Amino acid sequence: MKKIPWLLCFMTALAATAFPNSPLPTGWWRASLLRNDGITIDFNVNMQYKKGKPVWYIRNAAEKIEVTAIGQKQDSIIVQMPLFESEFRLQRNSNTISGVWIKKTSTSTQIMPVVFTPGVQQRYPQAKQTKRKIGGRWGATFIDGKKQIQAVIEFKQTGIALTGTVLTPTGDYRYLEGAVHNDTLKLSTFDGSHAYYFRGTINNDSVITDGFYYSGATSVETWTAQKNEKASIPDTLSAVYLKPGEDSLHFRFPDLDSNMVSISDDRFRNKVVIVQIMGSWCPNCMDETAFLSEYYKANKQRGIEIVALAYEYSTDFSRSQKSLRKFQQRFNITYPMLITGVRTIDSLRTEKTLPEITRIKMFPTTLFIGRDGKMKKAHTGFNGPATGVHYEAFKKEFYNTVDELLKEGL
Repeated sequence: MKKIPWLLCFMTALAATAFPNSPLPTGWWRASLLRNDGITIDFNVNMQYKKGKPVWYIRNAAEKIEVTAIGQKQDSIIVQMPLFESEFRLQRNSNTISGVWIKKTSTSTQIMPVVFTPGVQQRYPQAKQTKRKIGGRWGATFIDGKKQIQAVIEFKQTGIALTGTVLTPTGDYRYLEGAVHNDTLKLSTFDGSHAYYFRGTINNDSVITDGFYYSGATSVETWTAQKNEKASIPDTLSAVYLKPGEDSLHFRFPDLDSNMVSISDDRFRNKVVIVQIMGSWCPNCMDETAFLSEYYKANKQRGIEIVALAYEYSTDFSRSQKSLRKFQQRFNITYPMLITGVRTIDSLRTEKTLPEITRIKMFPTTLFIGRDGKMKKAHTGFNGPATGVHYEAFKKEFYNTVDELLKEGL
């Protein structure tokens, strides 16, 4: 007799439990995503009802993600995340809700079992005490096989409560929330795309060892950190430049309504143009999009244009269009979003779309074009609002760059 795969067994067990029609209990729930190695990635959800309809608020430290696309199909609860190709398929049991989280990627569909337990507001309720004080800036080394990545971790600690973020050359890991218990720290986040869990041993208030970073269903890296208020991130590997002999970009792609848009169109002529290289799968692009959308609405009358170039999981226009529509509607985007038709994992993505520049190494990347149509500057990665002072520094640099370009040619 053949063995039934574990996921089929899991789903079969769920199917045996009918979903009662009575409303779910409101208030805080603790959700646990179960990895293949038995590790869980935990987060918190506040379940409420607005005008008789269920609403989730997923909490990650200062972030609150509102989820309204919650429906029932036969005996299943289906929860569509507001961004990303991500959803929950759940069923109600006697005291919990359980099911699976499904996330599509460029090459596969990731499925992780999940259990929601009611009445738990703490992410790590077992954390009760600590003498350690680790708030501040830390220089960290993450190890993935033989590859080492230098990063900066910033912690904020109040008693046992711990929040923070990780800054890398590609951007930040957004809002992390957790706790310190004795000599162990735990931090996690879930936003529909990221599902991260960090654990480490605090040797003393200046050294962390035996760190593990779990991402999604299977990925795991190790890490160590030392407290260092001057720790910085190397960015030389991420830089993007014009190739020798080039000074301008030339591209033409369809927007979300299938209209062709070119950088040489009249709307861009004699204006400062910000080219956002992004993808609807990218949480850092989400944060950058929120910033750019508000900036554009407040400043477009100054002679500024923004255009987004999207590199998606698929070459299928309809799939990319559906994902990008979520971004457009969520952030009320009024600048053009163009679908390049090139997958994000395509090794020739730059050559096929922007052959005038060196290889695009990370998302997001932002290109600045002057009034004369020539590319003036490139910025790679994005430090979002979770990074605090770093986000403010980014905004100051961004404002200064655009202001200087607006002065040119006047």
